[in-house]
Amino acid sequence: MSRSKRPQSTSVLKRLRQFIMLLMAIAFAAAGYAWYWLHQPVNDITAQVYDVARGSTVSSIGHDLQRRGSMQYPQVWKWWAHFTGKSGAIKAGEYQLHPGMSPDDLLILFTSGKVILHSVKFIEGSTFAEMRNTLQMQDVVEHTLQNAPDAEVMRRLHMPDVNPEGQFFPDTYQFAKGTSDLEIYAMAQRRMQHELQQAWDSRDANLSVHSPYEALILASIIEKESSLTSERPIISGVFQDRLDRGMRLQTDPTVIYGLGNAYDGNIHKADLQRDTPYNTYTRSGLPPTPICLPGATALHAATHPERTGALYFVATGEGGAHHFSKTYEEHNQALEHLLRLQHVHHD
Repeated sequence: MSRSKRPQSTSVLKRLRQFIMLLMAIAFAAAGYAWYWLHQPVNDITAQVYDVARGSTVSSIGHDLQRRGSMQYPQVWKWWAHFTGKSGAIKAGEYQLHPGMSPDDLLILFTSGKVILHSVKFIEGSTFAEMRNTLQMQDVVEHTLQNAPDAEVMRRLHMPDVNPEGQFFPDTYQFAKGTSDLEIYAMAQRRMQHELQQAWDSRDANLSVHSPYEALILASIIEKESSLTSERPIISGVFQDRLDRGMRLQTDPTVIYGLGNAYDGNIHKADLQRDTPYNTYTRSGLPPTPICLPGATALHAATHPERTGALYFVATGEGGAHHFSKTYEEHNQALEHLLRLQHVHHD
């Protein structure tokens, strides 16, 4: 009997081997087709921006792309993400898609973090209030501080009891969609600390300002007084010589800042006489805080003054330039000359 059963068992084993080989062939064919599909261009991908929301997974993205007609086999894509170790590496943000991208290209892109960057520009000489308005108009920013008072903004930046004016560096900042306003404030604040410290560390000897914060205040005044880089060290020298002599700074931008919403676009005689903490016609020394966001050249000028002996300056009306005078008499003559030019121009 044992002899009669041997051919039968051999036949069963042979069929089993054939079945296993068939399964393996099918598996290899399926894997080959999956590999081919993963690396072939997706037909329906167009040049577009695709937004990967926070909390998105390979599965949720795959099914979303399937609904859009851009992902034929989301389960295969999910399997490939697990196989390559990328399933947990999806990074939120906006991505630029291009025609000809394959499913594998999409996976590489969504895990690369190479998101589309937006930008916001804070202008040199703008105030913190203007900076806040600029940031609030960015609809791709996550607004967490929109209605918060200035003091709360500074508290969230771990700078409680610090006046925000002048604490943020004016520049263009790039960020991904969904970045919070707090993160952007923090970027600008860190940049100002860096720029101010660099200027202070390289400062000239015998300055009339005695701390980085005083240099920041003076830089903000210089920023508002002149847009000409060549003049800023000279204006710094004028103000520092005035401080040394105990003379009042008598600078209009501080008066304007102190007026706040009461400023109507023109400085009147009454404005110069109205005492505020920022009126440098009625008070000696520097104002209590900066009056705007100063840029790099103003910070450098505040810490590297050019002392020419001039104690006065007045705008010439020519490209933002000023006439500098060493005496009050010369200053009055420059004023009279400017008034005559304005009268001729008006006529």
